[in-house]
Amino acid sequence: MSSERWIRLIAGTFIILSVALSYFQSRYWLWFTLFVGANLFQSALTRWCLMEDILRKLGVTRPAGDPGAAGAASAHS
Repeated sequence: MSSERWIRLIAGTFIILSVALSYFQSRYWLWFTLFVGANLFQSALTRWCLMEDILRKLGVTRPAGDPGAAGAASAHS
């Protein structure tokens, strides 16, 4: 599975869990939902994602044709 799909899976899981926790435990969990949403927003604007860096260190790689993959960036410069 590509890093982009992992990021979507993780972000979706975090959002579902934080909304459920805000319903059953404390409304303050909605701050975590806001944090995840803000990170998705900034990564769309800056093309940098902390979770992507974490996944890369864990060995998850991007597909070869992905514009952000190693070597592909030089083709767009």
